[in-house]
Amino acid sequence: MTLPVLQFQPELLLRAQGVRVAFFDVDGVLTDGSLYFSETGETIKRFNTLDGHGLKLLQKAGITPAVITGRDSAPLRVRLKALGVEHAVFGTEDKRPAAEEILETLGLAWSQAAAMGDDWPDLPVMQRSAFACAPANAQIEVRHAAHYVTQARGGDGAARELCDLLLVATGRYASLLADYTA
Repeated sequence: MTLPVLQFQPELLLRAQGVRVAFFDVDGVLTDGSLYFSETGETIKRFNTLDGHGLKLLQKAGITPAVITGRDSAPLRVRLKALGVEHAVFGTEDKRPAAEEILETLGLAWSQAAAMGDDWPDLPVMQRSAFACAPANAQIEVRHAAHYVTQARGGDGAARELCDLLLVATGRYASLLADYTA
């Protein structure tokens, strides 16, 4: 069995301990923020498999991943379906009411939420959540509002860093790792 090498500051883990839902923005968090369009105008997105596996691991640990995004696209819907993400709100710039609706559906409170965003529209959700996270390349005000800024950039494993932190905080990281290394 492989012992985990990943470690986080104890105060971060304490803050994240009660998280039961994690809100993620898409562009700049689950993607690198670039927008690609085919010659027919179809949106093309690049997703990182590390981030996707992190969302699956959250579900195994009893933490619900939820997506709230200002854009909507077929590739995004396909990716979220493949990952089993059931709670998603597309095409909204006013993200707080969307998050509140998801919290109500899940019977949870802001004190049980984490949020990861990279730009100003994400701030209302981040500021209300118990744990706020931003990718390394997030806008400066968003980085300042975050309890944790990842080493990775958005779309390059940043979401996975938050997932791993939440898994360590719940005490499930080592057992989930052991499932793969036993």
